[in-house]
Amino acid sequence: MSEIPPIDLTSILDFTISLARDAGDLILEGSEAIQRAAGDESQSTVGEKKNSVDLVTEYDVRVEELVKKKIFQKYPHFKFIGEESYSAGSRPPLTDEPTFCVDPIDGTTNFVHGFPFACISLGLIYKRRPVLGVIYNPFLNYLYHGIKGHGSFLIRNGGEPKRLPLYPPKHLASLSQAVLAVEWGSDRGSTTIASKGSSFMCLAGDPAKGVEGGRMAHSLRSMGSAALNYAMVAQGGLDMYWEIGCWPWDVCAGIVIAEEAGCVVTGSHTAFSASVSTPAFGDVTEEILTGRKYLVIRAIADTKAEKGSEAQKRLIKDFYDTVVDVDAN
Repeated sequence: MSEIPPIDLTSILDFTISLARDAGDLILEGSEAIQRAAGDESQSTVGEKKNSVDLVTEYDVRVEELVKKKIFQKYPHFKFIGEESYSAGSRPPLTDEPTFCVDPIDGTTNFVHGFPFACISLGLIYKRRPVLGVIYNPFLNYLYHGIKGHGSFLIRNGGEPKRLPLYPPKHLASLSQAVLAVEWGSDRGSTTIASKGSSFMCLAGDPAKGVEGGRMAHSLRSMGSAALNYAMVAQGGLDMYWEIGCWPWDVCAGIVIAEEAGCVVTGSHTAFSASVSTPAFGDVTEEILTGRKYLVIRAIADTKAEKGSEAQKRLIKDFYDTVVDVDAN
């Protein structure tokens, strides 16, 4: 298959932005329906996947069906990977062909509770690499988009696109100056929850008051949406985001948007250590994309003493030396 020229990706982006807005209308419709039905068990459209915190609604399915139908009408030869299709048993292998990777509602728990941090995440993979991403939060009317090699942007309330990051990158001397995004995830078993709890304590804790190895970060944030965490790192509102257990459809679009804003994306501690001193560092391979362990750090300004790229590596190492790694279930 020949390389997709930039004009084709631009056309695909226009289509994907329009698709995201159509899906956003359905997400808002669903939110209103769920909130109206709250308290009436007979009207409930909320179900469980793995457990009581891994939720799905009829609108997750309806949004994915809408998206899938429109994609195949416009691009009948493209492949498709979607969260709800995957859950239903459709699990095609990743190939070199153009493949949409879609989370119809990222942040379903937020969506169910009426917390306005939920979005549709539409990523395009080509030759096993993320090349295009659109993330749309219809509750706030924030639309993030990016094309590999062409920058990433935020459109707020239908205004003009603003290039990301929104402001010139600042230096980041240490984790103690950082706002870090973390998530509890849906695996609440004792091993996982204890490891994450220990990690969060070390990241936030005060070493002067008994927290051994504490980094005393400015704060930890849990927005409940991997895609919006990536978007906020790209924007510059978060310094770093780490998660174990999410899936390619959660992060595919965000990876492109973040990378095009000067962020660095890597995988597990092992993947980071194996690549950090090589030219391959920062290349989101299929293994990283599907590895279910992700870390993204924002763009960092150069100083006289340290290049921003070296600061990114140093801070990722410091982060991974602080947290406890666990398996992704």
